[in-house]
Amino acid sequence: MPGKGSNLVFPKPLSGFEGIQRYWDRERQMPAAKILPGEYYVSNQNELITTVLGSCVSACIRDPVAGIGGMNHFMLPNSERGNWNGKHSIASNATRYGNFAMEHMINDILKHGGERGNLEVKVFGGGKIISSMSSVGLNNIKFIHEYIRIEGLQLLSEDVGDCYPRKIVFYPASGRVQVKKIKQLHNDTLLWREQTYKKSIDHQPVVGEVELF
Repeated sequence: MPGKGSNLVFPKPLSGFEGIQRYWDRERQMPAAKILPGEYYVSNQNELITTVLGSCVSACIRDPVAGIGGMNHFMLPNSERGNWNGKHSIASNATRYGNFAMEHMINDILKHGGERGNLEVKVFGGGKIISSMSSVGLNNIKFIHEYIRIEGLQLLSEDVGDCYPRKIVFYPASGRVQVKKIKQLHNDTLLWREQTYKKSIDHQPVVGEVELF
């Protein structure tokens, strides 16, 4: 956030997103919201949303008519029945978690003026960056493709797979996305963050149901 005495103006976040970290992006000269694994952010203002992905996936979803969009950052938990089999969803707990991650963000977009029939989707991530998590990125990609197909959403573009982490910058006001593949990690923060996140979701299954609009 801007320091004391700063003239920088941050738009007020939508209700429920006050806890998301926000800062002033000096390079782009605009407010930015930074999301971590398990988080999402929705905005109808002129600000950007950013995250760094390894095996996780982010869906950038926008209603261009209403001028509102959001980005999430999620990973499927392990399936006790094994990996994606090509015919059915990843076992119920994992699929339920993915639905939970997607529908909560979509519901917030709709709640603030978006229309489901207008939604456009761009998908990123699912890289194979940790050998011990070789199937995680692939499962995340297969899930998001199947989710988009089943829900009848419009997939405009994607940059998924490969072996590199990605920095994603999404501009919900315009729908523009910038992707930077990180060829060299200068520290192990991303690896530690994703491994910690994976352990937490594997041992804490989603509770409750999602009310769909």
